[in-house]
Amino acid sequence: MAVSSFPACVSELKGVILDLCGVLYDSGEGDGVAIPGSVEAVNKLKASNLKLRFCTNETQATREKFVGKLQRLGFNINVSEVFPPAPAAIAILTHRGLRPHLLVHDGLLPEFDGVETTDPNCVIIGDAAENFSYQNLNQAFKVLIELEKPLLFSLGQGRYYKETDGLKLDVGVYMKALEYACDIKAEVIGKPSQMFFQSVLSDMGLQPHEVLMIGDDLVSDVGGAQSCGMKGVQVRTGKYRPSDERHPSVTADGTVDDLAQAVDMILSHRGH
Repeated sequence: MAVSSFPACVSELKGVILDLCGVLYDSGEGDGVAIPGSVEAVNKLKASNLKLRFCTNETQATREKFVGKLQRLGFNINVSEVFPPAPAAIAILTHRGLRPHLLVHDGLLPEFDGVETTDPNCVIIGDAAENFSYQNLNQAFKVLIELEKPLLFSLGQGRYYKETDGLKLDVGVYMKALEYACDIKAEVIGKPSQMFFQSVLSDMGLQPHEVLMIGDDLVSDVGGAQSCGMKGVQVRTGKYRPSDERHPSVTADGTVDDLAQAVDMILSHRGH
């Protein structure tokens, strides 16, 4: 499939932010499967003079375990380069003196080991997978509905993501259920939150117009990046659907077959 346009800003780029699931690999049994050409594409970016970061809404494991999985798949990635929502959530809890009720995946719980959770005054919801039972959702609802000023934090708001055996419901579906039940609006930590993207830009020391985001989620990856002033390119891997290219409110600055094609386009435009 042909490239659907490509951002004119490529020649001025100083940095690239990559989504992970659906762009570098498809999750699933074991460590999942690397998308063809993605390992080499990351290596090419690292060999260039572009700054590189990885921005993910992954909330099923600690950052260390998650990066370990990516390294086993062959990716040259360090923990300090990866930005998931959990550390940002903990910073917010600490700053605001909050005690969360956690509705998250068991694999993420160690991230919150140092966080006080007794007598909760807010709820944090992540991609809890099998922990999204009626009982657990109802418990989160009970905590919220009994608070004078209920606070719901969601570690992302994706509708679904792709694993090797097909599409899976994501945290946004359950976030919406709690919003509806409690008549509240969740504070989203993770993509597409502008604050989340800005934290990555600050770490890179770059301005939005100097950075390109590449992802498979048109709304969270591309739309979130665009809302911060970045350009956003969508890959036709992961959760991509042809209907994305006719979305009523978000239009990618470019659409390419995969990460390998995107990186080749970037580096050829920059003379590498």
